[in-house]
Amino acid sequence: MEESLDKQLDDTMNVHGVVGVLAADHQGLCLASKGNAQVSGAGLMSSLAEAGKQLSSDEQKCPVVCLESDTCNILIKSHDNVTMAIYKVAS
Repeated sequence: MEESLDKQLDDTMNVHGVVGVLAADHQGLCLASKGNAQVSGAGLMSSLAEAGKQLSSDEQKCPVVCLESDTCNILIKSHDNVTMAIYKVAS
């Protein structure tokens, strides 16, 4: 799993505008991070993804949570007990 996850993070980092990426398990443990993503934020990212699930009536679909600031947008989504946070330059 480590090689597959690492490849996914590398591929995501190569997308235009992405400056960081973080993967965490459903308990908030950081599995991996690259770029500007802070390891200390893994628990918060998992919590926000779980809160986002409560907003959807369809339990099978998890919405994308987007945090916006003047300099950066963070897109957060859970899938198969892994939460991904993608840090992008604000457009």
